[in-house]
Amino acid sequence: TVAHSAWLPLCSRQMTTVLIVLAVAACYQVAVLLVVLVGWRNPRVRHRRDPAALGLAFETVRIPASGGKTLHGWWIPSGAAHAPCLVLVHGWGRNVERVLPYVELLHPAGFDLVAFDARHHGSSDGDGYASMPKFSEDIRSVVDYLDRRRETPGPLRVGVLGLSVGGSAAIHAAACDPRIAAVATVGAFADPADPRATIGRYWWLLGPGLPLAFRFVEWRVGLRFRSVAPEKVIARARARFLLIHGTDDVVVPVAHARRLAWAAGASARTWILPGRGHSDPHRESAMAATLGAFFAEALAAPGGARPA
Repeated sequence: TVAHSAWLPLCSRQMTTVLIVLAVAACYQVAVLLVVLVGWRNPRVRHRRDPAALGLAFETVRIPASGGKTLHGWWIPSGAAHAPCLVLVHGWGRNVERVLPYVELLHPAGFDLVAFDARHHGSSDGDGYASMPKFSEDIRSVVDYLDRRRETPGPLRVGVLGLSVGGSAAIHAAACDPRIAAVATVGAFADPADPRATIGRYWWLLGPGLPLAFRFVEWRVGLRFRSVAPEKVIARARARFLLIHGTDDVVVPVAHARRLAWAAGASARTWILPGRGHSDPHRESAMAATLGAFFAEALAAPGGARPA
């Protein structure tokens, strides 16, 4: 009886410890889920600059998108007849202003350009939540818009330049739409289920709680991340790919570019930029010439005509 009485306080302390551990674990999991959901429902930031800041003529357009929504965009003509067109896609939580450095690089090469805000970004319509598949749908909606807008017969000559998730979505869009003949990506991830690509440099703080949080988001979106992973679908695309990545990218590690290149095979080449991070590859001195040559070759018209 004495031994039994001594055992009861010990059991009580052990149970209290277990309950405290479970409570801390539950609070941690809820905190991780909240962080993921806040990042998933990205804050809407509207642009402050437009192509006029670069001295370029442009037209503000509304582009029909899925579900009756519309996308805000800029049509930036080259002034050349029968020029191929490039679609420029920003990254997560950004807006159309983010691609202005690439507008400045590519417009002199003789391409018509269209830049747009993805759904739930910038001045485009909201749609509950943003996701990489929705970015992909929006890219294809822009290609539909270009197909309707063109005035010359023959195949549509269109390429896509995508930054970060915009690049990953461009790969997915090309796998779904054979009209996209060329894709250049900057800092694209190979798999959205990789926490470093989804959460960024602080992924390790949330790591233990991410699997359950990701399962919740997948349930909410209605698909598994890996089923739409760019490295899983890139080989289905007819497009040619230029995969640009900085060695110092701490948001999406450079290994993602190599994974994408391996999955794509002969249709892709990589351009690894020493010392560049996630947001500054446009500052590379050879960027304009490299992008211009890649798109000019991939989008050359029958007979060899290229942008001026």
